[in-house]
Amino acid sequence: MEIACLDLEGVLIPEIWINFAERTGIDELRATTRDIPDYDVLMTQRLAILRQHKLGLPDIQQVIDGMGPLDGAREFLDWLRERFQVVILSDTFYEFAAPMMRQLGHPTLLCHKLETDEQGMVVNYHIRQKDPKRHAVLALKGLNFRTIAAGDSYNDTTMLSEADRGILFRPPQNVIDEFPQFPVVKDYQAFREAFREASIRDI
Repeated sequence: MEIACLDLEGVLIPEIWINFAERTGIDELRATTRDIPDYDVLMTQRLAILRQHKLGLPDIQQVIDGMGPLDGAREFLDWLRERFQVVILSDTFYEFAAPMMRQLGHPTLLCHKLETDEQGMVVNYHIRQKDPKRHAVLALKGLNFRTIAAGDSYNDTTMLSEADRGILFRPPQNVIDEFPQFPVVKDYQAFREAFREASIRDI
C-alpha cells in the first residue's frame, strides 16, 4: 500500500502568517520555515511579535476566515485521494486550520496546538513531538506503507528524506539549491505527474 504525505501551507493553502503580515502591515511576521529552518526559533519570534502588537488568536482567525485554498488545490487533492490514502502533515495549528479543512473536504490532518489566555492572546504552542513530520513518515513505514511525501520548505526536508520518494512543490530557490536530490514541480499538473512517476503502481 502507498500513502501520500503532504505539507499544507504553500502546497494546498496560502501561507497563513504571510497573509496575516500583509493584513496587519507587520513585515516581521512574513518569516516562515522557508526562511528560518528552526521551527522553535521561528515560533518564539512570532509570539514575541504578537505580544508586542497586542494581537491574539481571534485576530489571526479573522484573516484565515477570508482565505481559501490555492487555485487548483482542491481538485489536485481530490485526484490524489482517489489514488492514494492521504495524510496532511503540517506545522500549523488546529486552531488555524479548521476553516481550510472544510474547504478541502476534511482530509486527515496532523499538526500542533496553541495555548491562549482568557483574552485570546497566544501564550504558548505545543508541538506533537520533535521533527513530527519525519516521525509520522517513520510510523507509516512501520505499518508497511510505502510513502511519497511532498512539501515546499526546510521543515519538510526531513520528511522527504525519510519517505520512499520525496517531491518539492513550488519551493524557494534556497531550498532547491540545498536539496537538489528532490524533483521540483511548479504546478498541479506537474504535481500529478510527479506522483505518477513516484508510485510503483500504474495510476
